[in-house]
Amino acid sequence: MATLELDSITKTFQDDNGEIVAVDDISMAIDDGEFLVVVGPSGCGKSTMLRMVAGLESITAGTVSLDGRVINDVKSQERNIAMVFQSYALYPHMSVRENMSFGLEESTDLPDDEIAEMVSETAELLGIPNLLDRKPTDLSGGQQQRVALGRAIVRDPEVFLMDEPLSNLDAKLRAQMRTELQRLQEDLDVTTVYVTHDQTEAMTMGDRIAILNDGRLQQVATPLECYHEPANQFVAGFLGEPSMNFFDVRYADGVLVGDALEYPVGPDIRASLEGATDLVLGIRPEDVELAERVSNDHDFATVVDVVEPMGDENTVHLRFETGNQTLIATADGFTRIAAGDAVTARIPEDAIHIFDRETGEALHNRSLESETLSAELG
Repeated sequence: MATLELDSITKTFQDDNGEIVAVDDISMAIDDGEFLVVVGPSGCGKSTMLRMVAGLESITAGTVSLDGRVINDVKSQERNIAMVFQSYALYPHMSVRENMSFGLEESTDLPDDEIAEMVSETAELLGIPNLLDRKPTDLSGGQQQRVALGRAIVRDPEVFLMDEPLSNLDAKLRAQMRTELQRLQEDLDVTTVYVTHDQTEAMTMGDRIAILNDGRLQQVATPLECYHEPANQFVAGFLGEPSMNFFDVRYADGVLVGDALEYPVGPDIRASLEGATDLVLGIRPEDVELAERVSNDHDFATVVDVVEPMGDENTVHLRFETGNQTLIATADGFTRIAAGDAVTARIPEDAIHIFDRETGEALHNRSLESETLSAELG
């Protein structure tokens, strides 16, 4: 186990058009035994960052430290860091047993019987002892994934690095493996950095999540903090499915004015705006309430455009009666609603988010504390 610290790490590449910044001045600390999930869209720099930590990619600037020791110039095989890739990279001519023991045989002086015992114990942990004599071509995708994990675990590393290890699995197996990976990491208590573009994996697996975009770190916090208290509009829009609704508005005299709505706000929200006038109003679909009639200043007349039944819930696409903007709401699966229905969309003031339109910075978020209290009170 170890503490991993990234201090202003940067990675640049040169091409015919000049310099490309793939990772831009990222700093964060991963605690001993923590499961940190790094998430972001394709091309945001998350895999490059992971490869820098592993020693597979040189660092242009900044430092990577393991338990306080800078490891920038330490060879990858000497960092005591194990990496699991998206492609399992198993040796096809070797058995599972040979694949799992190969790294120990090449990098340590352990006797064969001790290596064999470590492989057997790891196979038991992963539930694959019956596969040890098979070749990778005889295994399913999930089994190959377990073997790749076993090859990393058997090394007893200080840090696990995982680069989208579940992306090649089907949806059902991916959900199963998410649970198994969480259990495994808790049992081993090894510091883990897990890279994914899948927000579901980020929200369900990580002690904390780090969100990247265009090579820059946007926010590092617990999943619930990032969801309910996003640092900026990118984080708010990236997390959540369906995504948060956004409306460009201008603030004047206590009212947010947009193409399709006029939304008065109370004194606490007014104070948080810090004089900004060009804003973005955000509301998550699950926070939009559907009512029969307009009864207050936060109710808006809409028409149902499309309904997407999901079984447990309905994703409802609404069109404002004025303007051309749309609003997505999430309704209970038993709600009877159809395209063409006239409904009132209620946007509760205690659930809205407000962002600076120019910088994207969050000026006001709903309170995570009040959400937690509401959940505790049932």
